[in-house]
Amino acid sequence: MTKDLLTLASFPDEDFFKVLERAELLKAVHASGEERFTLKSRTLAMIFEKSSTRTRVSFEAGMSQLGGHAIFLSPSDTQIGRGEEIRDTARVLSRYVDAIMVRTYSQESVEDMAKYASVPVINGLTDKHHPCQVLADLLTIKERFVRLEGLKLAYIGDGNNMANSLIEGCVKAGIDISLACPEGYDPDSDILAWARGMKRAKIEVVREPEKAAAGADVLYTDVWASMGQESEKTAREKHFRGFQINSGLLGRAKPDSIVLHCLPAHRGEEITDEAMEGKNSAVFDQAENRLHAQKALLELLIMG
Repeated sequence: MTKDLLTLASFPDEDFFKVLERAELLKAVHASGEERFTLKSRTLAMIFEKSSTRTRVSFEAGMSQLGGHAIFLSPSDTQIGRGEEIRDTARVLSRYVDAIMVRTYSQESVEDMAKYASVPVINGLTDKHHPCQVLADLLTIKERFVRLEGLKLAYIGDGNNMANSLIEGCVKAGIDISLACPEGYDPDSDILAWARGMKRAKIEVVREPEKAAAGADVLYTDVWASMGQESEKTAREKHFRGFQINSGLLGRAKPDSIVLHCLPAHRGEEITDEAMEGKNSAVFDQAENRLHAQKALLELLIMG
């Protein structure tokens, strides 16, 4: 078992599938009202350099439901915001808590935290990866289709951190993935090379959303301009025009396809209100599953 979750590519297959299996169990336990205090007296430190709704609430609620405690730390709450080195913070926090979750800009920051921490470190989001979200996505897909292997996911939009982690997660799960991205907005080239080298799923990058969506079981999108890219909003609106999940694109996918969005959504841009609220939408099941997937991850990394 690995100590950390930094990327899905580096997360062992055994642990990857174990988290998904345990998340299904924990969701059923939660629905039954049964208490499960496996993390009693355990503490999670949550370092946020990027704001969040779902990441903060799902981790905090998850620790509480498992009998543990979570501590929210913004840059103003820690000495990192005043220049303390990550290696020092990592070693100090390791003396106080049982795990550290980091939501930040740089992937290197999370990697450094894990290098020097003696407790598990979880990547809550960086500009390059969003592994926790994809675990929840795959749980949602598995709930709808029972299986993962052999499905097709179409991703429409920016080749950002979400696209990078989806590529890694789909390859591990055996899901074919077609990404429709405007020219100049492709996913990370090294991640694409890794994924194609695995030879476990079909991966393609195309320029036409309709081509990506053809025969898809899952349609997935994200905002055109991510956090920190606000200055590019006008240019991106021009480049991404037409890269939208709407009724026309749904007509290209399979009739029983599902629509996913990691949220927050800008309705009318990357997705229409009709697609968000329609019968194919699993967006809010997907959001709920952040809670159950992260509880499973916390149990695995802290308890083994």
